[in-house]
Amino acid sequence: MSLLMSYKLRISACQSLKLSGMVAVVTGGSRGIGFAIAKMLSENGASIVITAKNQKRLEESAILLENTIPVSADVRDSMAVNHVISMAVRKFGKIDILVNNAGIFPKVGRLDKIDENDWNDTINVNLTGPFRFAKAAIPHLQKTHGSIVNISSNAGLKAFEGFNAAAYSASKAGLVMLTKCWALEYSCDGIRVNCICPGAIKTDMTERFLSNPGDVEFMNKQYPLGRIGCPEEIASAVLYLVSEQALWITGSILPIDGGESAK
Repeated sequence: MSLLMSYKLRISACQSLKLSGMVAVVTGGSRGIGFAIAKMLSENGASIVITAKNQKRLEESAILLENTIPVSADVRDSMAVNHVISMAVRKFGKIDILVNNAGIFPKVGRLDKIDENDWNDTINVNLTGPFRFAKAAIPHLQKTHGSIVNISSNAGLKAFEGFNAAAYSASKAGLVMLTKCWALEYSCDGIRVNCICPGAIKTDMTERFLSNPGDVEFMNKQYPLGRIGCPEEIASAVLYLVSEQALWITGSILPIDGGESAK
């Protein structure tokens, strides 16, 4: 049977976005976008491993999800990353999905005000972190013909006047290019790699920019649809991209930003 015919049969047999039997690893899964993604995948039948640095917060989040285990790890630590992947395979037998969501937002400042340690840490977490997880997960994804979804940012697609966070933008732009490269490198293994670029999403990370109603009103006005986004809107897109409804999608860069990138 040809690969195309096999895919057509899988699509016709799939009546929904259900992920029954699939296993997903979600980094930064204890809160915000990562938690929403883990919840969405769990509710649709996947077994989940969530990972983040804070073990207590991870455990509290895992209690709220079905068939989910928490494994603490710092994406800066290759040994810790390998441990997460090993635990996922030990617990559930395989890995079908990797969602690289963990990230940090550095101190804002122009080039001459950026501390080199802040720069290096931002690149290490936001760009090298996904590299570490993908490298560890690829041998398992090759067996399942699985998929990777990288969570970048619309700040990785364009520069914003007055944003003054070049390290963050550079790290997220790098993740966009990694997505394209991995999509081509691993297409022969049946592994799909896609990227979502959110605009401003109401999470703990963006809370400092939305501390009063005036800030919220200002941010809402930046988006053609008149508001910032919520984590569930990113999670819904991840659910689609990892499902069998998206078997012919790889190397895709999807802005989810209320129309801001269209300006």
